[in-house]
Order: sequence, then structure tokens, then C-alpha cells
Amino acid sequence: MVISVDAIESGPNTFTETEHDLQLSALDQEIFVVLALDMAPAPPDALAATDTATSVSISTTSRNAVGNIGDNNVLGAAESLIRAAGFVDGGVGFQQIASEAPAGMVDYIGLIATSQFFTQIAGLNNAGPKSSGVRIWGYRARADAATYSALVQGTVLSA
Repeated sequence: MVISVDAIESGPNTFTETEHDLQLSALDQEIFVVLALDMAPAPPDALAATDTATSVSISTTSRNAVGNIGDNNVLGAAESLIRAAGFVDGGVGFQQIASEAPAGMVDYIGLIATSQFFTQIAGLNNAGPKSSGVRIWGYRARADAATYSALVQGTVLSA
């Protein structure tokens, strides 16, 4: 199963979070097994003497800022940057992406036990709102009662 969504800032340089419903059945103890992620943040504005950025993350719980892969509830993060502070031109562009999938062979990169996931986006010093395409590859699975309970509790406690 492939899920594609857009993360769009509500205004320039404004943290915006969107909730996406997976429509999992709690009665059937359904979980979503995340196999891979892809994020494509829009390029930030190239402004003379100004650092700019577009940052995006995908998480299993609601957040009040764009996350990074060091956060327990963040499945992935990406950032496009232009470093121009101190320059008279538009600076130099960089892109940082937390790998869509680990380098080693793993069965999955994350589990979502609640029925939703969240995307976060925020720009830095841009003239207009930014966006990012987000794609998640995975499948629905059914967990036994003990596993399902532990996954839901772990998700709630990591919020």
C-alpha cells in the first residue's frame, strides 16, 4: 500500500501540522507496518544575505515543532537549506534527508498502532508558504492482543 499526501504551510514560515487517518480497526487490532518513507521538501527561497529552509517530518504522534530522527515518535525527516548569511548573492543550497530506509536489511522501519500519522512542515525566512510531498510505503497487519496493547501504550507515552 502506498500513501501519498502533501504537507503545506498555512502561511510563510509557519509551523503547520496535518493529521492523516489510516482508518485502522482497533477492534481487529490492526497496525500499519511502515516499509519506507520519501519526503520532497520544496526548495527554500534564495535571498541575498539570508539563510532560508524548508523542513518536514512524519511522526506517529502530534508534535508542536518539526521533528528530527532523534525523536522517538518521528519516522523520518527532511530539510532543504540555503546558506546565504554574509553573502551578497543567493547563497549555496543544501539538502538533508534522514534516510528513507536504513542501510541494513530490516523487515520494517516503523509501526503505527493508532489510526493516524502526522506530517509537520515549517519554513525559515521564505517569502511564501512552502510544501512537501510525502509518501509512505507499508501494509496493514493484525497484532496479537499483548503486542497491540504494548504498541498503543508506547505511542501514547511517546507523545
